[in-house]
Formats: sequence, structure tokens, C-alpha cells
Amino acid sequence: MFHKILIANRGEIAVRIIRTCREMGIPALAVYSEVDRGSLHIQLADEMALLGPPSPLDSYLNIERIIEIAQERGADAVHPGYGFLAENPAFAKRCEDEGITFIGPSSGAIELLGNKIASRKVMTEAGIPCTPGFEIVGMPISEIADKAHNIGYPVLIKAAAGGGGKGMRIVHHSKDLERSIEAARRESKSAFADDTVYLEKYLEKPRHIEFQILADHQGNIIHLNERECSIQRRHQKVVEETPSTAITPEIRAEMGQTAIEVVKASGYTNAGTVEFLYAGGGQYYFLEVNTRLQVEHPVTEETVGVDLVAEQIHIAAGHNLRLRQEDISQRGHAIECRIYAEDPANNFLPSSGRISFMKEPAGPGVRHDCGVYSGWEVPVHYDPILSKLIVWGPDRESSRKRMIKALENFVILGVSTTIEFLAKVLQHPDFIKGETYTDFIDKNFPGGKIPDSAKYMDLALIAAAITENSRTIGYAPGVEFAAAYDPWKSVGNWEIR
Repeated sequence: MFHKILIANRGEIAVRIIRTCREMGIPALAVYSEVDRGSLHIQLADEMALLGPPSPLDSYLNIERIIEIAQERGADAVHPGYGFLAENPAFAKRCEDEGITFIGPSSGAIELLGNKIASRKVMTEAGIPCTPGFEIVGMPISEIADKAHNIGYPVLIKAAAGGGGKGMRIVHHSKDLERSIEAARRESKSAFADDTVYLEKYLEKPRHIEFQILADHQGNIIHLNERECSIQRRHQKVVEETPSTAITPEIRAEMGQTAIEVVKASGYTNAGTVEFLYAGGGQYYFLEVNTRLQVEHPVTEETVGVDLVAEQIHIAAGHNLRLRQEDISQRGHAIECRIYAEDPANNFLPSSGRISFMKEPAGPGVRHDCGVYSGWEVPVHYDPILSKLIVWGPDRESSRKRMIKALENFVILGVSTTIEFLAKVLQHPDFIKGETYTDFIDKNFPGGKIPDSAKYMDLALIAAAITENSRTIGYAPGVEFAAAYDPWKSVGNWEIR
């Protein structure tokens, strides 16, 4: 096993990895930028090292500095988490060249699967169902328009070199095609330093279904069932659950086996996620492979009973899978809500500032993967995710109700968050019925607006003021507060000797 693991990330995912390292008895080395000096992952790690200024390019994306720290501190493995360098083949290759274990797939697999055009070609040759589409390279707009017409509108323009909704445009009419291609290329160039895009058929009401897989270096591969990830805004997931309400046990088995074939075709190892678009009636198409630990991995852990981070470390150390496909069974239903520092009523604009007060939800079946605390300054430099709230229940309805209660008991003051918005999503009739398609938010919450939400603001502010004032006994002039119970005053005279 590893002597020390450097965690090349921040926030809640860094905290999540540190907790597993502790359980496995492996020292965790945390890195941080100057703006993250007081962050939670730094407080929990065994060691810490400064990366540099707040800018991601000078800190969490600084490959040479991370490698230098790993060598100086004797870390023989690096866990990239998600985001930043997690799907960067150059980083994985530098680790390989320096004899540092990258806890993830090989650099070759990351490079192949990170390029959507190359991966689609490999999957098509392997007989994996893919949506009709083609690469747009050196092709005149007239030819592109003809091909798009043959595929049928709407079509989707996508960046070949990235994800997360960057470089993506939906085109409903031919008159918008050229403008959309140009916009997608500009955004792709800015985000990924590569303006290559491709076009594919856009499915108007699909489900986003993904399968968690584990693959070791000895050729053993299993899947750990699916996750339903159709509740999205700007092509980014906000609510995930498992199992999906859309697929039958027979379709689950078929899609799971297809996910395994995808892994075989790409030579993939470690933990990963094979994503599909599900059109209903048993029809599905390969979308992409996320070559890392997913943000939504906890819902799989809660229903299958597997620590995916521990399995990642175990596989990266060269060991065989500890599980067989027949060992995997699903128990109950889990839902995850991503808590972002965003203002849903203002088109999900990121919110920064000091968290003046936070009260976490708790109780049976409630899990909170968190990277912040009361008093923490939410920076403007990084993704605005604060935490992930996960609940488990014996069935979907009990899980849904438990999540609503947990959200209602979740208080974050000082920055705008998506907490209230998420509660409304879970209370929507379409969600209750399990009719969750990728257009759910655009259709039911255009612009992220929540009806009649403003009337609760005064009550929230009053409650916050009472909570804060009650902390200081007798602080307000003319107001008396009940004295707090003090156990030391109930044991008679005493002294320390």
C-alpha cells in the first residue's frame, strides 16, 4: 500500500478523500492556494503544502508545483479528486514518468476518452450504440448543413476536448447553425485550448443515465448499477439518484454489460463512469466516459455499501478487485443534492462572501459531504459547490421526503445557495412521478425562479437574528435571557488540585 497520498484538490472532495485515507491508515498530504489557507481540508489533513496564488493556473492546475511537492514530501501516490487535473492526461503522464502512482486510469485512457471524437470512433468500432453525428473539421458550412439536415434537427454542437457543458450549443433551425458552431468553437478554445467540435443528433427528452464501473489491472471489470442524473442546469447535474425510475431490471443488466464493454474497448482501469442518453423503450446511446470519481458517487456508495475511494486506492496499488459482479446488490434508494453558492433567481449567478452561519442537517439516513463551515470565506476563484447532501431511504418516496426535511433543516447564511430551489425541485409533481428528463429545470423552473419564495425571507432573517442574539446572555439592553445550563455549578464546591 502507499506510504503517503497527495490530494491534488480542494473543498468537499478533498475532505472526502482524506476521511478514507484516515480509515485506511494512509497519511494524507493536502495542497492549498493562498486563499484556501483556512480551508477545511487543510485542517483535516496530516500534512499541508502551499501551491501558490489563488488563480487555478498558479495553484491547483500547476502540474510542476504539485509534482515538486509530492517528491519533496515523499508522497508516492496522487489522488486528483474531480475537476482541475483529474482528467488531464498530461498530469497523469507526469506522474507516471516520475514514478508517482496516479489514482485513476492511465494517461493513454484519459487521452482517448477525453476526446469525444476519438472515443466515439472506438465505441462505434466496438459495436457500442452511439448517437448519429460527425466531426466538423475543415468542412464548408454548406456540407455541414446538408449533413445536419440528413440527421434531422435539433442537433447538438459539442466540444471534442472537454465537458461540463462548455462548448455546447443546441441548434433547432438551420439558420442558427453557423453562428452556433462559431460560438461553440470560441468557448471550446477558451476552456480547453482546442476549438475542435462535432455535431450529433439532439434527443429532446432523454434521460441521463450513467453506470459506475470498477476495473483492475488484471482485466476484472464490474459495474455498480446506474445513477439517474437528468436534473441539470446548463448541462451540469444538480440532483442525482439511484436506482432510476426509467429502467427495468432487464434494461439495467443490458446497459451495465454495455458499460463493461466500453471499459474493455478503451483499456480503462480504476473507477469511472460510463454515461448514456436513454431515449426510452430500451433505446440508449453512449455519451462519454468520465475518467474520474464522480461528484455523485455517494448515492452508489449508500445503496451498494462500497467505499469507492477505498476501491480506487486498492486498485491503484495493483491489487485485484475485491468484488465480483454477483456480489453487487442494491438496497433502498438514495438521492443527492449539490449545494452550490449560487443565486437560482438570478440565473444561478455564483455567490461569494463569508458564511456567517451554517447549521448542517442530521439524522438517520442523512449524509453531508462538506468542505465549508461557519466563518469560511467562499472565494470567487473556483467552482461554487459547497457541499453535497445525500439521503438514503428504503424506497424512493421515503428518500424524497427525507431529503426535503433535510433541506428544510439546512441553514447557510451570508451567501446565496441553491437549498430552497432544490427543495422545490423535489416537491414538483413531475419529480414525484419520476418524470425527470434533461429539460426538467428549463421546463419547470425557467431562469431558476421559485414562485413565492420572497415571503420567507423576513422570517429567515428574524430567526437568524434571534439565534445570534441568544448566544450572548443579557446582551440586548432591557432584555433578559434564560441562563444556559452549566454542569460545573451543579456538583457543589470543587477545585483543581
